[in-house]
Amino acid sequence: MPLLLAFTTLLGANRDGHPRNGDLAYGAGERLSYRVYYNWNFVWLTAGEVHFDLRDEGETYHISVEGKTFASYDWFYKVRDEYHSYIDKETGLPSLYIRKVQQGSYRRYEKVVFDYPRKLAYSYTGKTEELAKLTIVQLDKHYFDLVSVMYHLRNLPIKEQGKKVKTPFNVLLDDEKYELGIRYKGDKKRHEVKESGTYNTFEAVADVISGHVFDDDARLKLWVSDDRNRVPVLIESPLVVGSVKAILSNYANLRYPFEAKLE
Repeated sequence: MPLLLAFTTLLGANRDGHPRNGDLAYGAGERLSYRVYYNWNFVWLTAGEVHFDLRDEGETYHISVEGKTFASYDWFYKVRDEYHSYIDKETGLPSLYIRKVQQGSYRRYEKVVFDYPRKLAYSYTGKTEELAKLTIVQLDKHYFDLVSVMYHLRNLPIKEQGKKVKTPFNVLLDDEKYELGIRYKGDKKRHEVKESGTYNTFEAVADVISGHVFDDDARLKLWVSDDRNRVPVLIESPLVVGSVKAILSNYANLRYPFEAKLE
């Protein structure tokens, strides 16, 4: 799911490298919804939607993500995906990640327990939860899952670092460790995003994990609200076949006034 990316060097960080709770770009109760479009043979199809919900659960933030295709698209490629990420409030690191994927005939289950004191991740992966097998992964750096890393994006000083700085970030996916990066590309004021609104944004370009979904030279483009919320309002990426984009369609309970939205 190309929506789920983000990053590590943080603005206003404490000793642990994580922003103090009052400095975070997001807060409990926030909900972001995106409409997903797929381009095939120069035709844009309205494929589905993704919802991100953030809840306060004591020492952690619980982020749940639901992605599904619309009924009119199911005949082509039915998707019913579910993600859960639990982020430690003090460190900003994930403690638990669960992914349940149903895409066409493809099924994938993944559960990762992050044990940073021991620098280990216990990863259970398989076609289903019952068939999942345990792999222990050494954590030589801070690694994030596909959900928690997106929320780190919103706390990065990408724009402040300028166009010459490529900020690294690390992702753990299917028992593999990936070292990726993101770079600020420039401002786009009064950016008219079709079916969403007009925003003051800045553009960033991020690496993706190449393979069955992305080509080796593919890059993810993000247009992020240029305010304290740092909400991605438009995300675009080429695929091995066609391309995909996600547009912010709805939002609720943002931490700060949505000053970047003009219309």
